[in-house]
Amino acid sequence: MAAFVAELVAIPTENPPGTGYAACSDLLERRIRELNLDCERFAPVGLEVENGQPPVSLLATFGSGGRSLYFHGHYDVVPAQSAEQFHPFRKEHFLFGRGSCDMKGGIVAMLYAILAIRECGQRLDGKVGLMMVPDEETGGKRGSAWLASEGLLGRNGVGMLLAEPTSGVVWNANRGAISLRVRVFGKSAHVGLQHQGANAFERMHRVVERLEQLKREVEQRRTRCKVGAEQMRNSILMLGGLSGGGANFNVVPEQCWFTIDRRINPEENLDDEKANLLGVLEKCKRDGIPLEWDVLQQGRSAECREDEALGQALSYAVQTVTGELPQFEMCPGLLETRFCAAAGIPAYAYGPGLLSVAHGPNEYVDLRKIIDSAAIYALTALDMFES
Repeated sequence: MAAFVAELVAIPTENPPGTGYAACSDLLERRIRELNLDCERFAPVGLEVENGQPPVSLLATFGSGGRSLYFHGHYDVVPAQSAEQFHPFRKEHFLFGRGSCDMKGGIVAMLYAILAIRECGQRLDGKVGLMMVPDEETGGKRGSAWLASEGLLGRNGVGMLLAEPTSGVVWNANRGAISLRVRVFGKSAHVGLQHQGANAFERMHRVVERLEQLKREVEQRRTRCKVGAEQMRNSILMLGGLSGGGANFNVVPEQCWFTIDRRINPEENLDDEKANLLGVLEKCKRDGIPLEWDVLQQGRSAECREDEALGQALSYAVQTVTGELPQFEMCPGLLETRFCAAAGIPAYAYGPGLLSVAHGPNEYVDLRKIIDSAAIYALTALDMFES
């Protein structure tokens, strides 16, 4: 298991821009077929491709019957802080490298859960499927979002488990998101002739001031969902996660840009919150500030009850393996459980990693947690399907 995680981590599936997908999906498919599991390939038509190849989603399955429990994982990773992160190394029980925690370690745990069920000779009154997708880190356009739009995600599903790094809790809810890049335009001129130009930076600040009014309003709202000790219940509007512009210190900037990341609690409506956000930008345009925006990602919030059969099976399996009953909490970010939850399929996240290290420079996964998670997934499936 450790060797396979390291092999996957060594493939730089950075997203953006979405490189290494073909090599990673080919390795996953080859290994799945070597293990004598059924494997389907799904590739979108008409969307962007890498080196002439479409980004592939894979579905490995075991069992038979009309009902399916889905394990789910993404093989893309956030960009590394250095190339060394794609040279995985092991120190005692810990494996370091980009994607080890988020979430190639989780994919391996889910694959070995299926193998454990098979090798124990357990008969299932249904199928267990492991779906492996690209593009999760940028909203899932060519992965889960496309699969859902084609009716290929959660077919005949009784539930879905996601292997995100949940730090030992179960995520049964997630915030929604609408993320934008805003470009504000001006006119270039030499600093000594600045009266002949139009300063895009100063115009951008006028836009930001209006967005700060909206920020103060929305961040007064609080969710009723359970959250972790380090989190806040308040809704979120973050300005300037990325920003830039201008040509030089002595040139009036012709263009400046910044990002907006709006995270929406389950009690809020994505369409309404998006309209409010874009309404501020439209008002700025009407007031004479030239600007445009791109949508970087958007996704709806979701919530599943703790007392669903799958939620209780997962909770019991965690307690059986770890000795502790897990807490149910809301994920602070976006989750791909939302696609199944939107179709009325119970969906939860539980994985071997720590969220606090997931996107950092020293990302790692505890190999003992991968083993525990594999057992937890297998026991959950047996509870749902044992005949």
